Amino acid sequence: MTPNRKAQLQIHFCVLLWGFTAIFGKLITLPALPLVWWRMLLVVAALALVPRVWRGLRAMSPRLMLAYAGIGALVALHWLTFYGAIKLSNASVGATCIALGTVFVAMIEPWLTRTRFSKRELALGLMVLPGVVMVVGGVPVSMRVGIAVGAVSALLVAVFGSLNKRLVEHGDPLTVTALELGAGVLTLTLLAPVMPLLFPAFAGPLLVLPSDHDAVLLLVLALACTLLPFALSLVALRHMSAFAQQLAVNLEPVYAIVLAALLLGEQRELTPLFYVGVVVILAAVFIHPLLGTPRPLQHPEVLGTSEAKGVAE
Repeated sequence: MTPNRKAQLQIHFCVLLWGFTAIFGKLITLPALPLVWWRMLLVVAALALVPRVWRGLRAMSPRLMLAYAGIGALVALHWLTFYGAIKLSNASVGATCIALGTVFVAMIEPWLTRTRFSKRELALGLMVLPGVVMVVGGVPVSMRVGIAVGAVSALLVAVFGSLNKRLVEHGDPLTVTALELGAGVLTLTLLAPVMPLLFPAFAGPLLVLPSDHDAVLLLVLALACTLLPFALSLVALRHMSAFAQQLAVNLEPVYAIVLAALLLGEQRELTPLFYVGVVVILAAVFIHPLLGTPRPLQHPEVLGTSEAKGVAE
């Protein structure tokens, strides 16, 4: 097997594992806040065992650490709203909303990075609008709040993804991931007392041990769907073309929606109009790499901070 072919298989296995994150969000019975808190805590605990992470922290200036910690707070809010959207609707809706991250970043990144705005990418954003309308029209009214929350999650991806691109060269990416997720744990800990007042649907106790069922799923989510893809993507993405990388990571919502239909039977909750809207949104996402010259994902470790992998790097 050629290195390129092996890399293709490895990265698609990674994307499949990432696709399961939405499924676990539905299967884990914890509310969104403790679910995200435990997931982040488990990943940070595992990364704390890596000597490279501590070496990177010692080499980092306090100012840069503070900047990454601020991004980590946005990461925490992104994961909170992502899993909140799944709890308020279902995994298919959450995965579809997160696909909007590519569109949001096309609109936001030029503003944050002070680069020229692209008319082609504006057209990409306009192309998505009919798909969003169809997705909203294709779900029960009770799930539409979940769509709104999911769109906020995608917007947060665009913001912290663009900020990460500005700062990622200044620190070891694995250390950056540990620092951001650690700051995310702290952010959620501070939010926990006021969450019942702000967003009761997301709230839940943090210091109560999960049930055996939830504990097993959280371990699989943290280790098999976060850290294992870390290791594989570090190798695989360096043996692929930039376009192939973009295409592969953009498949994540496709895998998630297919898995949700096969494992959770969610197609019975949604109308054909929803899936037509999904096709329109994903078409725009896949067209995005064609609008310019795709860049290689030079720091795949940073993909771990987001459920929208193509946006986080």
